[in-house]
Amino acid sequence: QVQLVESGGGLVQDGGSLRLSCATSGNVFRVTDMGWYRQAPGKQRDLVAAISKGGTTTYKISVKGRFTISRDNAKNTVYLQMNSLGVEDTAVYYCYADQIQRYWGRGTQVTVSS
Repeated sequence: QVQLVESGGGLVQDGGSLRLSCATSGNVFRVTDMGWYRQAPGKQRDLVAAISKGGTTTYKISVKGRFTISRDNAKNTVYLQMNSLGVEDTAVYYCYADQIQRYWGRGTQVTVSS
């Protein structure tokens, strides 16, 4: 019904930057919150950042000041600008969009090398 596709992941050196994008398609008509989770090997999936329809943002404490979430409501697309990346940021990053229910992307790998 609603499909989400992440892009922008990859391999980056310690201290580098990446910009993730998450595009929606399908029956998209009233998206409210959007955001990003990540899951590292052997760890639970944690919320990285979220943004409301009106632009209110929430961040995981460890990424505050380094990551910036934004969205384009006309495109129903959410972004995650990640700066000053460290090895601890290595994970699969999943985007989500809320519309009646929560929809998930399949994830994109972010690997930070020291």
